[in-house]
Amino acid sequence: MAQRQIEVRSTREIILDIAKRRQRPGSGSDRTFLSTRTATMKWINLTPILSPIKWAVIGAVATRHYMPERLTKDLDVIINRADRSEARKKLINAGFVFQNELTIGGAVWLAPTKDQIDVIEGDQPWLEEALHESQSNRDQQGLPILPFRFLVLLKFQSGRVQDLADITRMLGQADDSTLDKTRQVFQSYEPEGIRDLESMITLGKLEMGKC
Repeated sequence: MAQRQIEVRSTREIILDIAKRRQRPGSGSDRTFLSTRTATMKWINLTPILSPIKWAVIGAVATRHYMPERLTKDLDVIINRADRSEARKKLINAGFVFQNELTIGGAVWLAPTKDQIDVIEGDQPWLEEALHESQSNRDQQGLPILPFRFLVLLKFQSGRVQDLADITRMLGQADDSTLDKTRQVFQSYEPEGIRDLESMITLGKLEMGKC
């Protein structure tokens, strides 16, 4: 795990260094487009299936609540690892077909709708709070979305290039209150990443022409 964290941090630093050297103010997409929020792609709602287990959308589908929607082939959701056994029983009873285990914890399922659903089984110390807030943080389709500050943290810790691009764009469009709450979460759970967070905030604002 320690080696993985070092690799993620190194990758993140390289990407951010390149972006900071090359990006110019207002060099992103049209600001009207960046402010657009849609839910064009429709996904299965797991609430009737998993209830009373709390769940939240993460990944690309979650980002459409905070930035322009982008295409994706699957729905990523997160539940508490303590609910793992019960959630799997409920999914099987609802006609979901198990595909394979995820190395990060969780499993890939094929829904009756033929959608691919990645169910992450998390144990982060902030997860219970995030799942609770998600129930009142719904997108235009009505799906529960992981709150902004926790989605940024989750994607930041994954270290993937697409995740860093997503959260940089999200941060550039967030208001000061939302950014402060995100900083507080990083202070609590990812203090070594605060410098990189500030870099991504700056890059996001550059894209929006705010710097």
